[in-house]
Amino acid sequence: MFDLLVSPFSEFEFMRRALVGGVALALSGAPVGVFLILRRMSLTGDAMAHAILPGAALGYLFAGLSLGAMTAGGLVAGLLVAVASGAVARATSLREDASLAAFYLVSLALGVTIVSLKGSSIDLLHVLFGNVLALDDATLVLLAAIASLTMLGLATLYRPLVMETVDPNFLASVSRVAGPTQIAFLVLVVMNLVAGFQALGTLLAVGLMMLPAASARLWTTDVGGMIAVAAGVGVASVYAGLVASFESGAPSGPMIILVAGVFYLLSVVFGRAGGLSRGVGARRHLEA
Repeated sequence: MFDLLVSPFSEFEFMRRALVGGVALALSGAPVGVFLILRRMSLTGDAMAHAILPGAALGYLFAGLSLGAMTAGGLVAGLLVAVASGAVARATSLREDASLAAFYLVSLALGVTIVSLKGSSIDLLHVLFGNVLALDDATLVLLAAIASLTMLGLATLYRPLVMETVDPNFLASVSRVAGPTQIAFLVLVVMNLVAGFQALGTLLAVGLMMLPAASARLWTTDVGGMIAVAAGVGVASVYAGLVASFESGAPSGPMIILVAGVFYLLSVVFGRAGGLSRGVGARRHLEA
């Protein structure tokens, strides 16, 4: 059992780095995912994950696989798409989800094209799927910094964010912080997607944000409890996914997301705050 659960991390530095980076992503991204789900913005997270690609690709075009250039490009692109889709929705008859879908599809195609024009298929795979086993010191520092800023930001925004999630009209009527809260939250979303992009790639970055949050929603209705459960599921997914990847030889990033998917399916069946077993129990109780 020791060889299975501990040896990969005690013997190999790249596994320890992957674990540290993955835990940082889980601790910051999963709580953000909870608020995305509660605000019915789950698909927004997926769209924003694709929206950062052209900015990261432009950073790659000018500086190669440079952490700073790709991170800055991803942040700028993600925020621009968020602002642009909102502006189009307000100025036209399109709803914001349709506008965002259009922007993210164009962004994904543009990013893939930019990377393909300069780089090889290996570079494209790195951008799309990341490589959590190749995290260097600079990337770990970036992930830790974004995780710290996210937790500090959520602690600061917690009350207005919860109020806006429950009743946005009430918060807007009693305070002027509704707009700044929404903007700050979108910044946290983009920051975490950029962090996830560095380890898991643009196609998988949103997985570690949304799957643990979706699992947590099925176990509790308390916001604080959801955040704790989501973070725990995220950390467990990273650890179990890395172990499974090491033993099977499968790619680490997809394996982490697959494990998170298993946790989600188990939550769908056994979750006490909305899972299938809860409905079966309720029917039996009424029948009795």
